[in-house]
Amino acid sequence: MRETVGFLLNDTARLFRRAFNARTRDSGITALQWRLLSYLKRYEGIRQGPLADLIEVEPITLSRMVDRLAEAGLVERRADPGDRRAWLLYLTPRAREQMGAMRRLTDALTEEAIGGLTPAERAELIRLVRHVRCNLSRRDAIDTTEREETKEAL
Repeated sequence: MRETVGFLLNDTARLFRRAFNARTRDSGITALQWRLLSYLKRYEGIRQGPLADLIEVEPITLSRMVDRLAEAGLVERRADPGDRRAWLLYLTPRAREQMGAMRRLTDALTEEAIGGLTPAERAELIRLVRHVRCNLSRRDAIDTTEREETKEAL
């Protein structure tokens, strides 16, 4: 059987999530929650609706995730001064501390996943996967921030 790109990407993502969840079990943070926290770090003060769009979950799903993370003392909701019906999301100091440890864990997992690749191969892999993501998300161009992150990842 010949494996397609879609199958390989999906299977690799599944294995990465499984390894991540196994390593973070004691922290109580799942891969999807980590993704939410990572986006929130980048877009602190974002409303729940746009954040749900970014991580591609339904608003009610995001609301439940934020509820759990708020109960854990990792996320706080603040009233939006421009719209009293809306909430802005922020990381707590506790989340920032925990994210440092989680970052070291994800860096180690990434290193394990791409072990044996040269720096040039790593950069090319990141470029190619971003290109596929761009094609599928119909983005016009790869964000400059992402290009800088690629350089930092090496």
